[in-house]
Amino acid sequence: MNWVASLIGIAAAVVVLGGLFLVATANRLDRLHIRLDAGWAALDAALARRSVVARAVAAGALSGPEAKCLREAGDVAETAPRSDREAAENELTRLLARVDRDRLPPRLVNELADAQERVVIARRVHNDAVRDTLTLRRMRKVRYFKLAGTAPRPEYFEIAEPELKA
Repeated sequence: MNWVASLIGIAAAVVVLGGLFLVATANRLDRLHIRLDAGWAALDAALARRSVVARAVAAGALSGPEAKCLREAGDVAETAPRSDREAAENELTRLLARVDRDRLPPRLVNELADAQERVVIARRVHNDAVRDTLTLRRMRKVRYFKLAGTAPRPEYFEIAEPELKA
């Protein structure tokens, strides 16, 4: 009878420790999803700021069809749904790369360079959070016990990085 009690005690300890391990993993996954949301918010803010700066460049230093095209690309990039955002941001990046910075006032050049640097950094932070979250979500214990819950599968945000001018 004593060995049965020992076996039940060991089985209970294994179940409790396994449960604690699953709870710790679920908490880590929750923190990663929070980090992912914060990363997207920062990226969205950096992209919106770059769109505003692009419109300021179009209004302040450019004229004709080049200004109109840049202004429209900034509007489209800022209002595009998330599924179409990559293409719109790539188009804005392409148009901003063609802008002759020598024609811009120094204040706008600095503002544009800062906005583009922030986009690069925010995209890297967001994609790092996606990578870490996907790595944990691929683990068997997360899949078997459905620890990710109903959280959507995170997606990388892939855009052409603007060429940063020193």
